[in-house]
Formats: sequence, C-alpha cells, structure tokens
Amino acid sequence: MNANLGLVRTQRARAKIKAWFKKQEDEQNLAQGRSTLERELQRLGITEVNFEKMARELGYKTPDEMFIALGNGDLSIGKVIKQFAQDEEIQDILEANAPPPQTVSTDAVEVVGLKGMLSVMAKCCNPMPGDQIVGFVTRGRGATIHRQDCPNVLKTKDRERLLKVGWGHVERTYPVSVKIKAYDRQGLMSDVSNLLADENINIANVAVNVNRSIADLRLIIEVRDITQLSRILTRIENLPNVMEAHRTKPG
Repeated sequence: MNANLGLVRTQRARAKIKAWFKKQEDEQNLAQGRSTLERELQRLGITEVNFEKMARELGYKTPDEMFIALGNGDLSIGKVIKQFAQDEEIQDILEANAPPPQTVSTDAVEVVGLKGMLSVMAKCCNPMPGDQIVGFVTRGRGATIHRQDCPNVLKTKDRERLLKVGWGHVERTYPVSVKIKAYDRQGLMSDVSNLLADENINIANVAVNVNRSIADLRLIIEVRDITQLSRILTRIENLPNVMEAHRTKPG
C-alpha cells in the first residue's frame, strides 16, 4: 500500500485492497464479538435472546453490525448486558396461552391477566430481573414465578395454569447460584468473600470442595439484577488462580 514502493499503481487497485483488508477485519471482529456475547449470556444463564431486537435497541441496523462493534471495541459487553437487563418487553414463549392483558404490580413483577394476585419467586430456579419468566398459578397461594427454562415449568402438563408475567420495578435482591472453578490456593475463599463484600453482596450459602488441587466453590449470592451479576462474575474470574465463574442452571 506504500505508494513509494510502486507496487500498486492505481487508486482503484488501492481501494480494492483496502476493501479486502476491511472485509477480513470485519469478519474477524464479527466472529470475536459474537463469541464474546454468547459466552457472557451463557455465563449468566440466559438461553433465549432476540439479537435483532437487541441490535436495534443499541442503535445498530443488524446483529452483525453489533457483533463487529463488540469485536473491535466500539461497544462494550457491559453496555449490552445493561440494555438487556432494562428491557421490559421480554419475549414469552407461552404468549399464545396468555389471557387478555391487565397489569397489576406486585413486589417484584407485573402479573398480566389477573388482579390482586400474590406472587413469590420459585426456589427451584431463582429467577432474577433480566431472565425470561413465566408464572404458575398455585392452589391458594397465588402465582409462583419461574424462569422459562426451569425444568419444573417445561415438564408441567397443566399448561392452562401458566401465566404471562413481566418484570416491574425492582427494589429487592435475588438469590443466584454461582459456581467458581479455580486452582486451589491459600486465601482463595477469603478473596472471593472480600470481593463480594466490596460489592455489598450478601452470601446466603457456600460450599467448597477440593479435588486434586482444583477447588469447586458453590455459592448462593443475593444480587439486584443481571448487570450486577455480570460485573461480579467478571471480577471473580480476574482473581488469581480462578479459571471460570458462572451462574448454574436450574434443576
């Protein structure tokens, strides 16, 4: 491309070469950006995402443009997760069975279709803001809120008791199961505890197992939303000797 070398004689040839290099760079950034986002969503336990909708909300015409921006550093993964967590129009795979919408706010969710119904978070899957959720009408106890990928929801035969729900104004924390895999070392659990304390995160439960110098830490921590969980998992993975940290699947 250096004109002084005389290897490329015309402007048209130079333009074609530049276009070729840009295409190679875009393809590499696209693959890297998509891989980065998919890994983060998997780490957060998010299984169903409308990438086209996400791209539009972030100001991109197509998902590929969004992935390229992620790959070249113009867009941060934190901004993507923050936008996703704020999206209240969460897709509902059971929308076809939902009754006409009437929204009534409860503690942490908006229950669509029934008035005055109490709701509680299911302990089997521990849903949190940012997850795709569904309600299950119980007998005499209102509605239990589950993640849509909760095994108890997927295997239920009482489909008529499933209820469309969406997140409302969140003013509470949610228990989340987290697994940390690391090379065992002195002070590992102390570093994790100090990090969580620095984030004002409560640890509801912890179990540690060490096998052949590999430490397996299982924690239940209380977080506000997906954005905070993403930041915490990233900080934990940056601790010395930590190989991975992710939210565990329900069931």
